[in-house]
Amino acid sequence: MSWHGLKKAVNRATTSVMQSAGAVDKTIDREFEEEEKRLKSLENKTDNLHREAKGYLDAVRGMSLAQQRISETINAFYEEGSPLGYAGSQYKLAVTKLDEEARAELDTNYRIAVLDPLGRLAGVFPDFNEARKIRAKKLLDYDRVRSNVRKIVERPSDDPNRLPRAEQELAGSKEIYMHYNTLLTTEIPKLVSMRVPYLDPCFQALVKTQLKFNESAHTKLDAIRTAFPNDGKQLEGQVEDVLSQMRELSICASH
Repeated sequence: MSWHGLKKAVNRATTSVMQSAGAVDKTIDREFEEEEKRLKSLENKTDNLHREAKGYLDAVRGMSLAQQRISETINAFYEEGSPLGYAGSQYKLAVTKLDEEARAELDTNYRIAVLDPLGRLAGVFPDFNEARKIRAKKLLDYDRVRSNVRKIVERPSDDPNRLPRAEQELAGSKEIYMHYNTLLTTEIPKLVSMRVPYLDPCFQALVKTQLKFNESAHTKLDAIRTAFPNDGKQLEGQVEDVLSQMRELSICASH
C-alpha cells in the first residue's frame, strides 16, 4: 500500500472510531440502508438457491451410483435362471439406462437451464458489494471533511484561505460520495425488480427437468414388476415370512 493509501486508511479508521464516540457527525441515509438490506437479502436467497439446486444434481448422481451398486449386489445373490434372476437383470438394465439419461440429459439440461443462470445472477453481487465498500469509504471521507469545515466555521482560523480550501475539499468529497450513493440507490432496485422474471424460467425448467427424469424412472422401474411372481402383489407377505424365519434362527433367538 502506498503512503497516500495508508494515510487515507488511517484517516478513515480514525473517523469511524470518532463517530462511534460521537465526536464526528455521521451521515444517516435511510433510503440507502433500506436498499442495502434488500440487496443482502436477495444475495443470501440467491446463494442458498444456487447451492441447493447444485445439491439436487449431486444427490441425483449419488442416487444413480447407489442404484447401480445395489443392482450389482442383488445380481450376485441370484443364480442365472432362478425365479428372480430375471428381475435382477432387468433392474440392473433399468438403473443403467437411468444413469445414462442422468448424465446425458438431466445433467446437461439442468446446468444450462437452472444452474448456469443462477450462477450468473449470483455473480453480479460481488460488483455491488465492491461498490458498497467504496461508497462506505467515500462516506467516511465526506463526514471527516464536513466535520472539519464545521470546526473551522466555529473556530475561525487566522489563515483566510483555510475555510475556502476545506469547503472545496468538502465539495469534492461530497461529489464522489454522491456518485456511488446515487449509483447504488438506482441500480439496487433494478436488480431486485428483475429477480422474479429472471428466476421464473429457472424454476419452470427445474420442475420440468425433475418431472421428466422422475417419469422416466417410474416407467423403467414399474416395468420390472412383471418379472416378479404374481406381479409383485404377494411380495410384501413373502418378505414378512422370510423375516419370521430369520427371527426363529438360533443366532437371532439368543439376543
